[in-house]
Amino acid sequence: MRRLRAYLLAARVHHYVKNGFVLLPVIFGHKLLDATACYRSFCAFAAFCLVASAIYVMNDLRDRLEDRHHPQKRLRPIASGDISITEARMFAFWLLLSGGVLAGITLPAPFLAILGGYVLLNLAYSFRLKSMAIMDILCIAIGFVLRIFGGGIAADVSISHWLVVMTFLMALFLGLTKRRDDLVTRAASDTWNRTSLEGYNLEFISLGITVLSSVIVVAYILYTVSPEIVQIHHSRNLYLSGGWVIVGILRYLQRIFVYRENGSPVTLLFSDRILQLILAGWLIHSILMLYGRSLVW
Repeated sequence: MRRLRAYLLAARVHHYVKNGFVLLPVIFGHKLLDATACYRSFCAFAAFCLVASAIYVMNDLRDRLEDRHHPQKRLRPIASGDISITEARMFAFWLLLSGGVLAGITLPAPFLAILGGYVLLNLAYSFRLKSMAIMDILCIAIGFVLRIFGGGIAADVSISHWLVVMTFLMALFLGLTKRRDDLVTRAASDTWNRTSLEGYNLEFISLGITVLSSVIVVAYILYTVSPEIVQIHHSRNLYLSGGWVIVGILRYLQRIFVYRENGSPVTLLFSDRILQLILAGWLIHSILMLYGRSLVW
C-alpha cells in the first residue's frame, strides 16, 4: 500500500484538476448532452492526465537533488528515495506510452499533435525554460491553452478566441501565485533556491497578481456581454456568472495577502471549502444557463 501511495504521489494525481480545462470546450460548446463528444472529451482528459504525470516524474527525476533542500519537496517519493531512479524512469515511460496510445486509439490525429506539443513544451520547460523568469509562467500559460485546443478537437468544437484569452490570463495569474509561494519558501529556507526567482521579487509578483486579477474580471465580463457569445449561447444573462468569478478571485487574494497562506494554487483549492463552493457554484450556474431548457425538456 505504501508503494502504491508513493507512485500516486509521484504522478501527482491531485494535480489532475488542472486538466479539467480540457473539458471546458465540451461544456461551452453545447456538446454536454452529446454522448460521443463527452466520451472523446473524457479520453482527452485521461490522456492529458497520463502524459502530465509522466512529465511530473521526469521533472522530479531531474530536480531530485535540488528538491532535497526544499522543506516540502524533499518529501516527494523520488527525492526521498521511496522510488528509485530506475523505477521512476520506467514509470514515466509507461505513463507517457499509455497516454499516447490512448490518444492514438480514441482521438483524431490533430489531438495527438497537440498532446505531442504539450510534451515538448513541458520538456523544454523542465530542462531549460523554468530557469528563465517570465518565460517560465508563459510556458505554464501556453500549456493550459494547449489543453483547451485539445479539448476542442476531442469534442469537435471550434474554440472561441475569448476562451483562449481567458484561459491564458487565468494561467498567468496562477503561475504568478505559484512563484510567490516559491519566493516565500526561499526566504524561509537557508538551502533551497531556484534560478528563475532571481528575476522576481514579492513587490513585482504582488503587482502582477493585482493587475492580472483586474484584467481577468474585465475580460470575463466583456466575454459574457459580447454579441458573438450572446448569439452562440442564446442568452443575455451570462454576465450573471461574473459574480462567482469576482468572489472567487477575491477569496484567493484574501488567502494569500490577508491570511498570508502559502502553497500552490492546487493546494489552496483543495484546502479551502469556500473556494471549492465558489468553483462549483460557477460551474453549475454556467451549465444551467447553457443547458437549462434542454434539461427541462
